[in-house]
Amino acid sequence: MDLNLLRALDALLQENSVTRAAERLGTSPAAASRMLARLRRAVGDPLLVRAGQEMVPTPRALELREEVAALLRGCDNVLRPGAGFDAVHLRRTFTVQATDLILVGLAGTLTDRIRAEAPHVDVVFLPEALEGGPALRQGLVDVELGVLGHLDPEIRTRPLTRMTPVGVARSGHPLFDGRIDARRFAAADHIGISRHGKRLGPIDDALAERGLRRRLAVVVPSHTSAMMLARNSDLVALTLADWLPDTLAALGLRAFSLPLDLAPVELGMAWHPRNASDPGHRWFRDHLAAAVLDPSGT
Repeated sequence: MDLNLLRALDALLQENSVTRAAERLGTSPAAASRMLARLRRAVGDPLLVRAGQEMVPTPRALELREEVAALLRGCDNVLRPGAGFDAVHLRRTFTVQATDLILVGLAGTLTDRIRAEAPHVDVVFLPEALEGGPALRQGLVDVELGVLGHLDPEIRTRPLTRMTPVGVARSGHPLFDGRIDARRFAAADHIGISRHGKRLGPIDDALAERGLRRRLAVVVPSHTSAMMLARNSDLVALTLADWLPDTLAALGLRAFSLPLDLAPVELGMAWHPRNASDPGHRWFRDHLAAAVLDPSGT
């Protein structure tokens, strides 16, 4: 049945009047009368019959009244983006690709936020092994989180925050015995962080502009392993300013400002447009963004 005809049936059954139904539908009484005639033929029942100066519903019309109203509400929920969405009923697993440094800082807060509203939602975190590939397009990842680059052209993105890189070393490191300038920073032995074993990056470029060069004594694939290594050695690693301060303190590490002019790290999220209007996916993205912006959950 034509959805417009179904809306006409609802108006007629609710108003018990062709004239009032026409006003409700924004049409003329003649048009409403023609729709009533079509409905009578389709249903095989007069639906509304004369009783003096008024019209009254038939028993079949009374049976249909609530059923038709419920059917229209269901149609509206389907056709209106996000209408009727309630996170408490959501049963879904979301997959997030993120570096371990970001993951450790926000996973706890994100989990608490989600459990409070959607106890049946689970989150799977994946390493950055699929970064820059078609994982979002193929549906292998729901959201990519971190420093975004090399994305497929149709991918949607949202910038989240800018963070400053800082150095980190064990609290008793000789570097803290004096002012940390570029020359003393370069003279220390460093830990490189790269999944692909890259040895050079923006820090090396900034040092080279000053005629300096650092030694990367070791390259590790993750920030977690870098911090654990810095904890038990005189090697210097990198992290993000004001990120995981309690973890650094627990590991006996101390952060310091880099004596270089470096651009801040731009963090954002990316997702495929197939999920852009999905209410559950949008709800999850909002919570993920909130966890990045306020990892303490305050």
